[in-house]
Amino acid sequence: MTLYPNLIKEALSSVRYPGTGKDIISMDMLEDDIRINGNSVSFSLIFDKSTDPFMKSIMKSAEAAIRQKAGDEVQVTVNVKTRQKAVEEKPVLKGVRNTIAIASGKGGVGKSTVAANLAVALAQQGYEVGLLDADIFGPSQPKMFQVEDARPYAENIDGRDLIVPVSQYGVKLLSIGFFVEPGQAVLWRGAMASNALKQLIEEADWGNLDYFLIDLPPGTSDIHLTLVQTLGLTGAVVVSTPQEVALADARKGIDMFRNPKVGVPVLGLIENMAWFTPDELPDKRYYLFGKEGCKRLAQELSVPLLGQIPIVQGICESGDNGKPVALDCDSITGRAFKEAAKALVESTSKRNADMPATQAVKTTDNN
Repeated sequence: MTLYPNLIKEALSSVRYPGTGKDIISMDMLEDDIRINGNSVSFSLIFDKSTDPFMKSIMKSAEAAIRQKAGDEVQVTVNVKTRQKAVEEKPVLKGVRNTIAIASGKGGVGKSTVAANLAVALAQQGYEVGLLDADIFGPSQPKMFQVEDARPYAENIDGRDLIVPVSQYGVKLLSIGFFVEPGQAVLWRGAMASNALKQLIEEADWGNLDYFLIDLPPGTSDIHLTLVQTLGLTGAVVVSTPQEVALADARKGIDMFRNPKVGVPVLGLIENMAWFTPDELPDKRYYLFGKEGCKRLAQELSVPLLGQIPIVQGICESGDNGKPVALDCDSITGRAFKEAAKALVESTSKRNADMPATQAVKTTDNN
């Protein structure tokens, strides 16, 4: 079959960009540089960013579409260009001073409880605080803040339609849980979950914040990669229990952030469920899951131990009732979160004084 430019365009019009569902021709992604030499064709596709998550799949789809249209013997070369506007984009979250990931190596260690109470404790100390529930597949913050029925709305701000976060206990809050029916499973592939996370970050009116906490899913996933590619994180806090199995996963979490390709400072460890204290015996400590495991790990890895949070019956009840225990500064656990928040502020200030700002991870491989 004889190759000609309109044949190439017709073939490429069947290739759709997953982020919008539109074909790449109508999105002006085909550069005006089609070159045909006998049975070979080359052209360039234009992407807004060099980090576009769909780049490789679109390149492969474009090549397959042309061969389906013109025959398997056609030699196809797909080049990549990025639009100039990608370098002119406004900084993400320009009004936010410190962006901190709250992470855990495994589930079940109380990471979301720690994130919620740290946010409340920081707000009680006079800071402007935002909390993003980035646990796409198991959002729990709406329940913890007693705002499960909230439905955030969009507002036109400076010519952009932005999602307005829900405010509760002095904390600005957004979660994917606000946009799905209670009890509904979120069945999304990695790219869909990542796009949802980016939307909650980039298309929300977070305003000016001293601390923006991001409650990540446990372990490591596409969500973590999307986050470090979207934002230059000030640092990360890793949550663990004193158990050896939890500490092994916490070690992996710390290693992930410290990886040279990621380069996110670890601001510290928080030991949750450090001991059990009965309400009727406030001076007693029962070490149900081991003693000071996080303290030893923090010393070994040279990271601060920000706090040790005890188990009391009230912490579970407060989470279920939507009133974080940090609201009660006189309780045992409330005081522990208050001190942990102060330690986080100190660690963040030291990090900012000693280290340059973290840069978002950039993907440069276009092949």
